Amino acid sequence: MEFKGAYTALVTPFKDNQIDEEKFREHIEWQINQGIYGLVPCGTTGESATMSHEEHKQAIKICIDQNNGRVPILAGTGSNNTSEAIALTRFAKEAGVDGALSITPYYNKPTQAGLKAHFKAIAREAPLPTVVYNVPGRTGVNLLPETLAEIKKEIPEVVGVKEASGNISQVSQAVEYCGRDFSVLAGEDFIVLPLMSQGGKGVISVVSNIAPSKMAGLCSAYLSKDVDKALDLHFDLAPLCRAMFFETNPIPVKTALSIMGRMDLELRLPLVNMQPENESKLKQVLKQKQLI
Repeated sequence: MEFKGAYTALVTPFKDNQIDEEKFREHIEWQINQGIYGLVPCGTTGESATMSHEEHKQAIKICIDQNNGRVPILAGTGSNNTSEAIALTRFAKEAGVDGALSITPYYNKPTQAGLKAHFKAIAREAPLPTVVYNVPGRTGVNLLPETLAEIKKEIPEVVGVKEASGNISQVSQAVEYCGRDFSVLAGEDFIVLPLMSQGGKGVISVVSNIAPSKMAGLCSAYLSKDVDKALDLHFDLAPLCRAMFFETNPIPVKTALSIMGRMDLELRLPLVNMQPENESKLKQVLKQKQLI
């Protein structure tokens, strides 16, 4: 399966420390109606690090049910514990997702050989089309393009990478070494257009939580070779992309959705509400972009 276009790294709405199912379903429905290509529950933006395994399963089930087969679902199933990643991937496969988003093990700091062994074990025990997630700033380990090419060759289940190293040269090497049939997806909203210009397929996006039609439109424009329109949308989205990282993701995006009236603001510790001066700056950008 080829994953391409704009996928939303879904926030997880909470209410009284439980998943707010009503708001989660509303958010999923709005995303689909706005033209998003696909959905990614239980990623970093979904606060997966503070969700129990039962909550992971609940969020994935809700997403599958509400989506009802309309767009692909790429479920976050990664862990720094290989056996946990296998169990979550096995559940997601049995539940009926289209693929898994599997982060490189964090904190452990495995070697490149360890990364390969991790993804091989998951594929062997729970085979499912998989996009590996490389985000060195959060994990402390960088999945190198050379290793990624070996993984693609040795593990057919790995069909793509969410590349969030922030290194556009590394993105280019990923496409060069893995081939144009491999789904190299941006893990950072501000590099979507540069990545696609080098053969990347799209993005797993934070900002599409609040501007799904624009991010989907950017990807569609580039895929249809309308570079001018893609460039216009790139610059149109740029202030929002910056605003989503005024503080640690997903604090700004959940705050924005709250300000927009789409859900209540509830974060899980150790994440806390935005500092007042940053929230004020965020509101200014939302007003500028006519989202409030």
